[in-house]
Amino acid sequence: MRSIISAGAGAEAKPVLSKKEKMKLRRARWLQKIDAIKAAEETRKAEARRKATAVVGDLHPLMEALPELSELVTAGQSRRKVKRCVHGAPRQKAEPTDFSRMTPAQKRKLLDDEMVRFQEVVASPSYQADPLRAIGEHLSKRLRQEEGRRL
Repeated sequence: MRSIISAGAGAEAKPVLSKKEKMKLRRARWLQKIDAIKAAEETRKAEARRKATAVVGDLHPLMEALPELSELVTAGQSRRKVKRCVHGAPRQKAEPTDFSRMTPAQKRKLLDDEMVRFQEVVASPSYQADPLRAIGEHLSKRLRQEEGRRL
């Protein structure tokens, strides 16, 4: 037996949905919850990644301005001269410029050199005073050097 209040008030306010439609609505709400949880997790991870990096601003223009590592390695190798041995021993092979073709020892040496260079830059007083200005000066000096070599 139903009461008069529940039978009269609820019937006109709610539309009558079939069981299939109710299941679809429930599934849609469930998928929305999952998407919301995933989005929240992604934003949390992205924020944690940003917090882990040093605050220096947007580095994307700087990355575009800097030459590729392979270009730096080839430029450095072209300056080095391979010494010929007087005794007729074979010459040393040139180091590969592609990181994927390097041996583990070559990769380790390259990364060690880069780490030392990076630590020197971070320790320099001009970088500590104004990092962006120091990097900009370095880039302009490097561009002038490269233009001088091309001429």
